[in-house]
Amino acid sequence: MSTAYEGSTPGFLVWRLSMKWRVAVDRAVAPLGLTHAQYSLLASLYGLEYSGVQPTQRQLADQTGLEALYVSKLARASESAGLVERTKDPADSRAVRLALTGEGREVVQRAIQVVRELHGRMLAPLGGLDGARTKALARELTALLDVSLDIIEE
Repeated sequence: MSTAYEGSTPGFLVWRLSMKWRVAVDRAVAPLGLTHAQYSLLASLYGLEYSGVQPTQRQLADQTGLEALYVSKLARASESAGLVERTKDPADSRAVRLALTGEGREVVQRAIQVVRELHGRMLAPLGGLDGARTKALARELTALLDVSLDIIEE
């Protein structure tokens, strides 16, 4: 195990790992014409559509953890690239629903495979994608993500 980060706080380590992860995904999906943020948007949209949901931009922002304004910007760019269709929600004139186009579905399916292979390599020290240590890490990270920011702000 590396001693380069010995004594670092957990917050710093999470930040460094998230930056490393983001850069790695950016590089992996760049040949498909995507950034990590675009990939996150499209892969989340793909997953929601697969489960039978045509999400609003707001729902996708909640799902990805991206700011709603940024999701709107990414959705517009993805629409211009022919990957996403944006339609007004008939029940709420302020809401915009998103759907992948055929081309968008093809691109995101390829991107998901590329990112899955990358994650397998990155998680190899913990036993790979299905390793017991990877599953334990996912549980620990989920516990941290579940912490209310209201507690932190007090």
